[in-house]
Formats: sequence, structure tokens, C-alpha cells
Amino acid sequence: MGRRGRPSRKGRGKHVFTDLATGWLALAFVAAGAVVLGCGLRMTGLADRLADRTGLGEALVGGLLLGAATSLSGTIVSITSALDGRASLAFSNSIGGIAAQTAFLGLADLVFRRANLEHAAAELTNIFQGLLLMVLLGLPVLALTLPEWTLLGVHPVSLAILLVYLFGLRASRGVREAPMWTPVHTHDTRADTPEEEPAHVARRSTARLAAEFGLLMLAMGLAGWVIARTAAVGTDRLGLSASLVGALLTAVVTSLPELVTTLAAVRRGALQLAVGGIIGGNTFDTLFLTAADISYREGSLYHAVGMQDYFWVAVGLLMTGTLTGGLILRERVGFARIGSESAIMLALYAGAVALQVALGGG
Repeated sequence: MGRRGRPSRKGRGKHVFTDLATGWLALAFVAAGAVVLGCGLRMTGLADRLADRTGLGEALVGGLLLGAATSLSGTIVSITSALDGRASLAFSNSIGGIAAQTAFLGLADLVFRRANLEHAAAELTNIFQGLLLMVLLGLPVLALTLPEWTLLGVHPVSLAILLVYLFGLRASRGVREAPMWTPVHTHDTRADTPEEEPAHVARRSTARLAAEFGLLMLAMGLAGWVIARTAAVGTDRLGLSASLVGALLTAVVTSLPELVTTLAAVRRGALQLAVGGIIGGNTFDTLFLTAADISYREGSLYHAVGMQDYFWVAVGLLMTGTLTGGLILRERVGFARIGSESAIMLALYAGAVALQVALGGG
């Protein structure tokens, strides 16, 4: 039920998963999650190679290409849920994923033992992307304070999110190509430098690598559709909160590629790619709201969800502000040999999850 008491329609007709036994439903959900995970892992290496070959750099490619690609399954989940009239599931899937993915950087900092990850991955583009993300997260809150205006069923803030995102992409490239200041390099800083490719990779053209990347994206999109359908049926069948399922189940499962790609990038030494992939993926995830609002045909998506969904917007803002502050402060070593910002992000996310579970999703 929405914030204004509007009931959400539970699906529009039967589909292939409706009559599946609960056990088979769970198996389909897990299998789709495994596809998302596997594709995400393969994408990391391809994105790193494409960053070197195109000269765009790890931070920009991580924020644009890898971030958007690994978010594709989550996009499909939000669109499919909105088309089914499930506003809370569509909204919380988007925002819950942002919080989960930010927490993944804290886990990656635990893996990178040389120094604080945010210190070593010094890159102005990532700082700018963090600030952009905070602006984008503020727009849904702005929509909540405005009347329920819509044009063809779409709230004006959805258009604003898209325009701000596109402006941010253009500005991010300018920040990389003509920075007005640069971070101080220390002996712990990992520079973004092209690496020599293995012989079997060097023989493949850039176009072939891009085509492989595109096929992996297609597989992730299909897996996202399966996740949305099985989650919707499971939510109804088990009487679960859509907000809880969206923020803590579909959001986390569709965010697994970000976890795998981040850890893999850190192990490869592609630190800017790791941080940029998370922040860029999070900025792209805000477009889930635009896509979901367009797909949701019962009015403004922002006014059809509850405060438990906006709770994750607040959590995402707090975690992103903490991360961006850490990228600027660049503490070498903090609590438990990780950055203090990483410890705070992990604590914020764990606390938010515990509170959401305790409240039963609202």
C-alpha cells in the first residue's frame, strides 16, 4: 500500500513462474542470481582492457561502462516490478542497491591490506561522481515534498534525474581530461596506468571485446527479469513486505556483480576501477527511478511508496557522504587497518539492515 493509502495491484496476469512450487521458485531465483554473479565477474577484466585501449581511464570506464552494465539486472527488476504495479519493490530495489554497493567498498578495503583503499585510489573523477550521486539521491526527497504532479503519468523529478545524470557524465569527462586540481600522490597511491595484455587477449580486437561485454549485459538483463518475476510471486505467496524484499533481497542479489567486480578489481590492482565502478553504478542506479516511474502507470512513483522506502534514501545519502569525505580526507590507515570511512559505512549498513528487519520492512 502506498503512502497515501493507494493499494498496489499485484501483478497483471499469470506468467510462467506463477504456478511454480515454492522450492522451484527459489531455485529459479538462485540460478538467476548465479548468472548475474558470473557475468559480473567476467565483465571486470573486459572493462579494464577497454579502459586501457580506449584511453578513457579506469575511473571513467568503471563509473560509466562497468557501473551501468553491472546494474542492468537491477534496472530490469525495477522496470518489471513497476509494470506490475509494485511501486515499493521497484523503488526499494533501486535505492537499497545503492546502500549495499557502497558497503561493498568497505569489504574491498578489508581485502586491500596495503593501505586505506580510498587513500590509494586517489582520483578526482570518483570524488565528483560521489557529489553527483548525493545530488541525485536528493531529488526523490524533493519529489516527496512536491505535489503529485505528473505529465503522462510521469513526475517531473524523473526527468530531472535523467538530465542531471547526463550533465554529470559530461562533466565527469571534463574533470578527467582537464582537472582543476589533482590529489597528492604518496607511496601508497596506485596510479591508473595501462597494463600489458596477455597474448590471448591482445589477439582479440577491441570490437570483439566490446561485443563480449554486450552479450554478458544481455544475459544479465534476462536474469534480472527472472529475479523480478520470482521475487514478486514469492512476496505475495509468503506475505512478505515488498520494501524488505526489494531493499534486502533483490537489491543485494542484483548487486552481487558489483561486489565481485570490486574485489576482483582490487586484486588486479585496478583501484580506480573498483571505486569508480561502485560510485558510477550507484549514480546509474538512480535512473532505475526514472525508468520505474515511467513504467508505473498509476501515478507518481514517489508518492506511491512508503516512508520505509525513503529510509533507504537517507541511508544511501549518509553512506555516500561518508565515502566522498573519505576520498577527500585520504586517511592512510584507520580502524582495523582500513579507512575510518569504510568502518563507518559498514556500521551504517549493518545498522540499517538490522533496523529494517526488526521493523519487518515497515
